[in-house]
Amino acid sequence: METTLLIYLFFIFLLSAVLGFELISKVPSTLHTPLMSGSNAISGIAIVGALLAAGSGTDDTLSRWLGLIALIAATVNVVGGYLVTDRMLEMFKKKGDKR
Repeated sequence: METTLLIYLFFIFLLSAVLGFELISKVPSTLHTPLMSGSNAISGIAIVGALLAAGSGTDDTLSRWLGLIALIAATVNVVGGYLVTDRMLEMFKKKGDKR
């Protein structure tokens, strides 16, 4: 039963990776900034989940390390997403605009 579960989980991972790549590659550049802002909100929820996993009261060190890795990855994703979004929005400002 354990190997069957691992095979299913691996299949779901591969399917989501292929589907995500296909969806992202079809997004036009004009929609990239609003979609990036939405994905930053979702990554913020992932940070909360990673904090819960890293700070769980269990003695399982593997889950704590995986929670810490998830926390670092989600934080990098959020910060990088906001930096990219800010940089893209700078491209649409006029040269004399100080906002």
